Amino acid sequence: MDSAVAVENVVKERYAEGANARVSELCCPVDYDPQYLHAIPSEVLERDYGCGDPSRYLKAGETVLDLGSGTGKICFIAAQVVGAQGKIIGVDMTDDMLDVARRNAPEVATKIGYANVEFRRGRIQDLALDLDALDSRLAASPITDAEGLLAAEAIADELRAGQPLVATESVDVVVSNCVLNLVEAAQKEKLFGEIFRVLRRGGRAVISDIVCDEPVPIELQRDPDLWSGCISGALTEVGFLKAFEEAGFHGLRVVERQSEPWQTVAGIEFRSLTVEAFKGKQGECFERNQAVIYRGPFKEVLDDDGHRMERGERYAVCDKTYRLYSQEPYAGSFDLVEPRQEISLAEALPFDCSRTAKRHPRESKGADFAATTEASSCCEPGECC
Repeated sequence: MDSAVAVENVVKERYAEGANARVSELCCPVDYDPQYLHAIPSEVLERDYGCGDPSRYLKAGETVLDLGSGTGKICFIAAQVVGAQGKIIGVDMTDDMLDVARRNAPEVATKIGYANVEFRRGRIQDLALDLDALDSRLAASPITDAEGLLAAEAIADELRAGQPLVATESVDVVVSNCVLNLVEAAQKEKLFGEIFRVLRRGGRAVISDIVCDEPVPIELQRDPDLWSGCISGALTEVGFLKAFEEAGFHGLRVVERQSEPWQTVAGIEFRSLTVEAFKGKQGECFERNQAVIYRGPFKEVLDDDGHRMERGERYAVCDKTYRLYSQEPYAGSFDLVEPRQEISLAEALPFDCSRTAKRHPRESKGADFAATTEASSCCEPGECC
């Protein structure tokens, strides 16, 4: 059997069991904001398996996708955080988990006063394929031979293109709680690529997962119980961050790291890590004579495009980078220097982002700038000299 299929089957069986009776080995303790738990039925709370709480980083009005949503706990918490103007989509591949989530969704909606949660069946490494839609199509054309298998693959491709489970650039935030490590190693690159695909430009991922402090050896990776127990498939802490980088994310930051390991196996420490990562640094680079000044506290920083900037120096950046530095997660780390004479995007020339160059003040002020002014009445906003 294909290793990816074998891993997926083990995970489905273990979590189907966890949907019908609590399995303590599937999770580590998490403190959730109690104000959001009152509206959630006990059946959901008792079947919750996770290692973090990405919902605490959401904002009102956002469209949120929860990968591996299980019985729906994070979805139901997130529904209250984003409010009636927001939307929550939960994706899971386990029928038993989805049954619990879907059965309890109307009760949660009644208690909070609005319905903004829906659950879809799919694999988190293939967010374009709607498994319920595929089952419906295959029921009309059962697979009986090799030709039928090829036809089924064609139907799956057709559904991905025409009726995707989650459309490209359709959500503001992707969250997940202790699920990415359950995906087989060879599928993880595709998984992070799918997270990137479904996010809108300017969107972000907030992922809680189990990671390890050194690589998991092959003999542990071959243990099916350790796979479903969030051990065998764990990435290293560095590898987890690198997976986001390689998918195209920028501005990565670790927002929570469990100090003591959740579990230690063969001397390897496994702990919960929550990472926030942003989408939006892709695109053309244009020269508009803008500059940025890194404020500190470090002597220098290296950004996700390889620009190394010393504290206090002016650096030339393209318009795209200039705008990125004014937003999360960089806001407040840089002083932004606009040119005295604005250059429109229509007039702007291409900017070479492969280089890092300091910007002379005259490039922003103008070579002929020779003004002399009276002393300002205030040195700082609200503080007069």
